[in-house]
Amino acid sequence: MEIKTVGVIGCGQMGRGIAEVCARHGYQTKVTDVSQELLDNGVQLIERSLTVAAKRGKMTEQDKDDTLSRLHRTLDIGDFGDCDLVIEAAVENLEEKKKVFVKLDEVCPSHSVLASNTSCLSVLDMAMSTNRPDKVIGMHFFNPVPVMKLVEIVKTIVSSDETIDTSRSFADTLEKTVILAQDSPGFIVNRLLMPYLLGAVRMLESGVASKGDIDQGMVLGCNHPMGPLTLLDYIGLDTSYFIASAMYEEFKDPLYAPPILVKKMVAAGHLGRKSGKGFFDYK
Repeated sequence: MEIKTVGVIGCGQMGRGIAEVCARHGYQTKVTDVSQELLDNGVQLIERSLTVAAKRGKMTEQDKDDTLSRLHRTLDIGDFGDCDLVIEAAVENLEEKKKVFVKLDEVCPSHSVLASNTSCLSVLDMAMSTNRPDKVIGMHFFNPVPVMKLVEIVKTIVSSDETIDTSRSFADTLEKTVILAQDSPGFIVNRLLMPYLLGAVRMLESGVASKGDIDQGMVLGCNHPMGPLTLLDYIGLDTSYFIASAMYEEFKDPLYAPPILVKKMVAAGHLGRKSGKGFFDYK
C-alpha cells in the first residue's frame, strides 16, 4: 500500500519528532494534540529543530520551507480522514490510547494502518478496540527521533503480513533501521534496557558507588555514549517509572520493580532534564 499522508497523535517530545521526520521525507503530515497551546509549542520546536539543521548544513533553507509546508496542525481528529497511516504518540496510558484508537477507527479510511509508538504497553489491547485489528501495529521510535536510526515494529498475534510489510517499507523511507518484535512488554530494547537502568539506581541506593562513578564506569569502561543515570534523566524519571511499573505488573520479576529512590524522585518532581533536576542538575 502506498502511503502519502501520515497523521501523528500527540506533539510532545516523541510525536513532534515523528512528525518532523515524516514531513522531512516528503509525506503530507497532520499532527494534533489535546490543546492549541501544546500543539503550537510542539510545532514551534519542530521549526527550531529544522532551523538548527539548516544552519548546520544538514538541509537547505528550501528543504526547510518545503518540510514546513507539508506539516499541518489540527485539533480535530476528524481531519485524519485522508491519512494512510496514523502513528499514535499520546500519553503512555493504555485506556487513553484505546480511546484514541476507537476514534481513529471511526474517521480513518478502511485501508489505513494504525500504529502506536508505545514503549511497553500491549498493542493487541489497542488493536482489539478497533474493527481492524489486523491493521494495528506497534511502531516504536527512539528519542530524539530525527537522530536515532532505530524503529521497533511490534507484531501482535492478529497483525497481517501486509500491515507489517507496509510499516517496514514506510520506516525504510524514513531512513530508519527496523527490528521486529513480538507484542510482549518492553519489546526488545526496553526488555533489556530497564533492568540495566534500574540496577544502576539500586547500586546508588545501596552506596556501592557515587552517581558520577557509576556513569563514568559505563561510559569509559563499556564505551556507552552516556551513563545509566544520565540516560534515565534524558528519558525522564516519570517515563522510566511508568515503563518499569508496567513491565513489573506483567512479569512480576524483581528486575523490573522500580526502586524506591525513583518513586521518591518522581513524587518530588525531579524528573530529569525536562524538569531541570534529576540525578544531575540541569538548571
